[in-house]
Amino acid sequence: MDASPAQRAALLATARAMGAARLNVGTAGNASLRLGADGSYLITPTGLPAEACTAADMVPMGADGNAHGARAPSSEWRLHHDIYARRPQAGAIVHAHAPFATALACQRREIPPFHYMIARFGGSTVRCAGYATFGTQALSDLALAALDERCACLLANHGMVVFGRDTAHALALAIEFEMLCEQYWRSLQLGAPVLLAEAEMAEVVARFSWYGQPQENG
Repeated sequence: MDASPAQRAALLATARAMGAARLNVGTAGNASLRLGADGSYLITPTGLPAEACTAADMVPMGADGNAHGARAPSSEWRLHHDIYARRPQAGAIVHAHAPFATALACQRREIPPFHYMIARFGGSTVRCAGYATFGTQALSDLALAALDERCACLLANHGMVVFGRDTAHALALAIEFEMLCEQYWRSLQLGAPVLLAEAEMAEVVARFSWYGQPQENG
């Protein structure tokens, strides 16, 4: 099991883009991409800022949880491992300590349907997973519960995790999620926002099931 040069380059570019988008600073956060249907994946290394990494520093991980690279994997490898095992549609994962997402996570706030774009992440809310120490199985278990029927969640007193079809999609969703977190935070400064009704959000969730997909003619 190994990753191609293109896969290594894509993951490194994603990690660097996370910093450029202000999702992360220094060695905080991590990213990964799925390598195969067996649950193997490629993940960023622990303790190295993306700017100091090369493509060779990206770490292949087996479905058994064993690393196969020269570097040690991110301390959050269990979280990535378990998401790939449980969510076959996940092709890449971004975990970040983005400012507004983290501010809300430190308040342990679920993000309610204050804006219809919340539906982009799979439902009428984005949940906040309970707190557990970073890198532990307990954190992974809590995150998986919060991600049920969702592709994003907050991690209490920690940050965010988002998955997508591939690295570009996961990064775009993470940036969009951080923007929504900022909008919600700013709205709270004016008071409690007016929330969309359950039926209104159900209609949006249904529309997102086909939004952006190719349409058949005829």
